[in-house]
Amino acid sequence: MQDLNALLLKLMVAIRDHANDYLQKSQKKHLATSEEKNPSLAFVNNKVIQLIEKHEGLSEYLKNRKLDNWENDDEYVAILFNELKKQDWYGEYLREISTDFKTDKLLVSKLYKEVIAPNDKLYEYLEDHRLTWLDDFPLVNTSIAKMLDKIAEKKADTVFSPQLYKNEEDREFSAALLQKVILNDDKLAEWIDGKTPNWDKERIAEIDMIILKMGIAEFLYFPSIPVKVSINEYLEISKEYSTPKSSLFINGILDKLVKELTKNGDLNKIGRGLR
Repeated sequence: MQDLNALLLKLMVAIRDHANDYLQKSQKKHLATSEEKNPSLAFVNNKVIQLIEKHEGLSEYLKNRKLDNWENDDEYVAILFNELKKQDWYGEYLREISTDFKTDKLLVSKLYKEVIAPNDKLYEYLEDHRLTWLDDFPLVNTSIAKMLDKIAEKKADTVFSPQLYKNEEDREFSAALLQKVILNDDKLAEWIDGKTPNWDKERIAEIDMIILKMGIAEFLYFPSIPVKVSINEYLEISKEYSTPKSSLFINGILDKLVKELTKNGDLNKIGRGLR
């Protein structure tokens, strides 16, 4: 997943570089138009893409992982740049006399969401290159789109994190949580049954079911994690990755479950104040 994330970030830089080459070649044409002789440099100087390009962690990761796809397969970069040129909002952006960070951010966000993410040729390329990337593609798209919406000029560190885990303890916890959820899937689903009177299980968003099962697993199998910490964490995850109303739905279900687990004596937390 990290490889795909880094590669798609690099793709925006590659499209910018291709645009720069295109402008230089257009200027040298024998019968260049006045627009070609004096082109807008707004996209070439886009401040958000410059932030991505200068991110040391991303550059180091791409180098170490030898992710030079867009240098070797630049025809896909050309395809995406040609799609970008067709967009009315791209033309409007180029006609701006000057652009600020907010305008640049909006342009890059549209580039990713409306040109890169839905492109069939890119999808086929990723499928041919590494089949497992297709499973990661939706999640990575969501992650990058949200990052671009939130990116700030003085917070470039949010662009890319080369480490999937903060430390070894974080990695071990993630593996243990995944194992508990998978091995106890039926049991966790039973705890949810009856707590959603207005919803059939089939109507609950799949990501919401996963979040609920992870929350219940923390309640049952991780005694050192306070209930409030678990609930708050999964509410934030639902806001980030699920539907606008999911956090209210998940909060209601988890709250009911905590009360039931406490009443039945199934909520065994170690330490003071963990409930």
